[in-house]
Amino acid sequence: MTEFIPPAKPLIGDEERAAVDRVLRSGMLAQGPEVAAFEKEFDEHFGLGRACVAVNSGTSGLHLGLLAAGVGAGDEVIVPSFTFAATANSVALTGAKPVFADIEDEYFCFDPAAVEASITDKTVAIMPVHLYGHPANMPALQAIADKHGLKIFEDAAQAHGASLNGTPVGAFGTFAMFSLYPTKNMTSGEGGMVSVNDAEVERRIRLLRNQGMERQYENELVGLNNRMTEIHAAIGRVQLTKVDAWTKTRQSNAAFLSANLEGVTVPRIADGAVHVWHQYTIRVADDRDGLQKALREEYNIGSGAFYPIPNHRLTPFRDPKELPATERAAAEVLSLPVHPSLSQGDLERIVTAVNTLAKAGS
Repeated sequence: MTEFIPPAKPLIGDEERAAVDRVLRSGMLAQGPEVAAFEKEFDEHFGLGRACVAVNSGTSGLHLGLLAAGVGAGDEVIVPSFTFAATANSVALTGAKPVFADIEDEYFCFDPAAVEASITDKTVAIMPVHLYGHPANMPALQAIADKHGLKIFEDAAQAHGASLNGTPVGAFGTFAMFSLYPTKNMTSGEGGMVSVNDAEVERRIRLLRNQGMERQYENELVGLNNRMTEIHAAIGRVQLTKVDAWTKTRQSNAAFLSANLEGVTVPRIADGAVHVWHQYTIRVADDRDGLQKALREEYNIGSGAFYPIPNHRLTPFRDPKELPATERAAAEVLSLPVHPSLSQGDLERIVTAVNTLAKAGS
């Protein structure tokens, strides 16, 4: 049996281990100088030009950002249904209502026309997801937000280093969240980073992550314990020095796949967009699940269907509205390995497997 090709593979090296040991020897394990340094370096590395706040998960980042921006009961935030449930969960956890809008077919991100059609007198914000590492159509979404007096919040969980027309993802909205989960393009082991362009929102996020206090025992509001540890920050700081090279490898791997795959619909990149390929997602018009099963059983290749159940069909959010592009994507998408650990032989094996199975009808 050939060696298994995993759909994702976290890359942790000796430098990360040494950073963790350094923190352990220091005796300072909770939020401290490593976290502060990571926040500063994250902003500088990705050219965001705004404050960054480290938290214990991407979901926490969205939740605290929404709370800090004043979102709460009675409000509506427009979100895509074709995304991980954390996007809608974070809105619901504030007491607000996630309102689901459709995506466009080509890039798996918000359809601006569907977003505008979803606006009501309760809408306070639009929260696009830069899905799979491809930026959403921010100029169109910003124009809609400006027209209707709405805020923009970015779910950039999968899009570290992506950009559109020269502007980095994470530098568009009131705040943006980057996930640092192990399978993301860079990791801190677990965690999230929030970039913020509003000083008061930034201050409130910092309060909310730390029990509502800036100074010990001087609680200013009801908060949570969503701090990032020094250990996680130390890992993240090392990963920042590696993520650009990994992204270039992802882009090269994606280019090879797109040039050689047959019988499936390969992903596209919008004009002016820099795609960072958190996922390389094809469309399989007939029997996506059969192709996924055959890749694993016949070729020992892992893959992922992200996401087979749209958020508006999940139990907590059941919504009868029809979102045709979302439903199509949920039935057809399959993410193939694109991570930096792939060898040329791995890439050729993936191409051979997909082309052979697609030709045979799985």
